[in-house]
Amino acid sequence: MLKAFIKRHFWSILIVFFVCLNLFLAQSFFDLEVFNFNDRKMDSISFNQDLDSFRNKNFKTFKDVSGYFTKLAEDKGAVYAYELLKIAPIPTNMDLHLLGHTIGEVLYKQEGAKGIYKCTQDFRNACSHTIVVGLLFEKGEQALDEMVDICKNAPGGSGAYTMCFHGLGHGVLAYNDYNLEKTVKMCVGLKTLDGYSGREISECIGGSIMEIISGGFHDKDAWEKQKLKYFSKDDPLMPCSSGFMPEEGKSVCYTYLTPHLFQSAGADLNRPSPKTFGKAFNFCNKIPVKDVGSRMACYGGFGKEFIVLAKNRDIRNMNNFTQEELSKVHEWCNLSENKDGVEFCTNSAVSSLFWGGENDPQVSVDFCSLAPDTLRQSCFQALMGNAFQYLKSKDTLSNFCKMLKEPYKKECSQRLN
Repeated sequence: MLKAFIKRHFWSILIVFFVCLNLFLAQSFFDLEVFNFNDRKMDSISFNQDLDSFRNKNFKTFKDVSGYFTKLAEDKGAVYAYELLKIAPIPTNMDLHLLGHTIGEVLYKQEGAKGIYKCTQDFRNACSHTIVVGLLFEKGEQALDEMVDICKNAPGGSGAYTMCFHGLGHGVLAYNDYNLEKTVKMCVGLKTLDGYSGREISECIGGSIMEIISGGFHDKDAWEKQKLKYFSKDDPLMPCSSGFMPEEGKSVCYTYLTPHLFQSAGADLNRPSPKTFGKAFNFCNKIPVKDVGSRMACYGGFGKEFIVLAKNRDIRNMNNFTQEELSKVHEWCNLSENKDGVEFCTNSAVSSLFWGGENDPQVSVDFCSLAPDTLRQSCFQALMGNAFQYLKSKDTLSNFCKMLKEPYKKECSQRLN
């Protein structure tokens, strides 16, 4: 009976065999692998032992925690280390994005540019950021021609592509020994894709501003030598107000300047006090009224910072905000004495909560619902603008519209149709 079946279906069986064989050989030849942090199976015993070990260390400093995860990534692989970082009890107010960079540097050493296929969007795209930085340091300026193709593979929503260039900006500054003028010129010379309005350039500049403020993560000595050139007690708006900053870089520069404004107002960057927020906001008032884009970005930068501060910098938990935490962001935005400043801060906060559609949109809806009457419409308009920019599927947009209450639900549906 079996012989009769084989004889009757011989050619079908043969075709299926060769298809499977070719797929196997292709995977072996090209070393194809697809990784997903969430689906990757770990040795649960070993994983739990490492988790207990981390708890028992009782680390207090960033240096100690980053050293632990660097060694873990070297010993057991960067993907494994990322998994542990997702659930480890990290001390409050510690920068998880930079910890993600720490592991990403090991991943690049282990995998090179193809490591981006093992990245996810966790820790606000820290993994893909370090891949492009590693590529730049390995290949030099010729690597810049590859960045469009590399960043197109960055994991996450449609915003992940441009945020990949933000990560590149960190590396471009370090590559240029923290010379910001050279860095800006290199960013301006990047290749761009149609449809992104040159965001590759502006995000690259934004990443360099974040790097020059954050303390020279990639090269402390070079940062120490250069930082005095770009910051002034007499002008807290430097380097964004400097003559070398091009128009396409000003807005994003002001967006990422906020931590420096906190410092200029006397805040401790590890735990900025709301008592200093009003003074920090006032620095934005020095931007000419006619320069609306820069003022909007300057005030808006506070909103993105407040979202993270409300969660004690734990960016792993951006889908779970309490009403108290969301209300706190509104309270802080209201510390701006400028009416437009409050609005720009609020709208930026909801954009940061939405995060290109990668976070649960219900949190953004809840945030706008808590806005004061005078700001609620503006907040929902900003939220809908984000949704229609980043959510590409009509079904996804339709589901988003259903989450809104009237009159915004009707407006959203009409816009969709």
